Amino acid sequence: MYTVRKRLEISAAHHLQLDYESKCTHLHGHNWIIYVTCQAETLDKNGMVIDFKQIKELVHAKMDHQDLNEIFSFNPTAENIAKWICDTVPHCVKAEVRESEGNVAVYEK
Repeated sequence: MYTVRKRLEISAAHHLQLDYESKCTHLHGHNWIIYVTCQAETLDKNGMVIDFKQIKELVHAKMDHQDLNEIFSFNPTAENIAKWICDTVPHCVKAEVRESEGNVAVYEK
């Protein structure tokens, strides 16, 4: 099994739709650190699982310096973003989304 992992740094804002009182329901930003892990049994014709540039184009280009509520149709929690990454990036088996040093959401297929 071949495995590649890409680290992305993304600055983006969001607010959460919650059924309880929280400061997160107000627009705020994070300097997100995202790890995308992709795997494949065999390599493509170029000798890759996936080109790192493709991961950046699919995730970073869509999210960086954006209001995530404007680009996603779902509540942009770290958990939902991690699942979106796994569903969007080919061969993705795991996405880790860090809002801050102590707050990390992970989605694994």
